[in-house]
This record gives sequence, structure tokens and C-alpha cells, in this order.
Amino acid sequence: MTEPFRTRLEDLVEYQDGSVVSRELITKNAGTVTVFSFDKGQGLSEHTTPYDALVQIMDGKASITISGVEYILEKGEMIIMPANEPHGLRALTPFKMLLTMVRE
Repeated sequence: MTEPFRTRLEDLVEYQDGSVVSRELITKNAGTVTVFSFDKGQGLSEHTTPYDALVQIMDGKASITISGVEYILEKGEMIIMPANEPHGLRALTPFKMLLTMVRE
């Protein structure tokens, strides 16, 4: 049996001044799991994807906009971004998130 990968999510990516850092943990046909860190003011511009996505905030505070509606999320909160709906985000403070993309 292969030893399971075990760690603290918050430790997988560090904050970097003026940057967005990502680390892909799982890549499968059914989807991906990626950890991100965003410095304050950084973000992802509005875009759409053909897949549902689950965002879990691990640290800090972010503004996530889905179909023109802004949601403010903090550590411990999550939101589902539906497939084919425009969405984007920006860091209100430095924040870290776990993104799970579900393709099937």
C-alpha cells in the first residue's frame, strides 16, 4: 500500500508579496483539487468554466462574484460556483483557498 499524503492544508502554499501561488494536489479526469494563496488585492478575473467548482476559504477574507452578485467569504466558509456562470475573485486580505473542480 502506498503511504497516504497527509499534511496541513494551510502549509501547502505560502503567501508571496503581490502574487498568487497555486499547488495542484489531485488531477483526474473527474476533476482537480488545487490550493491557492493570494496576497491582498490579488485575484482572478471574471471567467466561466464548464464545471462546478467548490471554494473553501482556509485563511483570510475574499470577495467572490458569481453572475454579478458579490459574496464575502472568510476562513471556514465555502461557496459553490455553478458551471457556465461567470465568476471571479479578489483578496480583501491575504487569503488561502482550496478549489475543487468537479468535471463529472
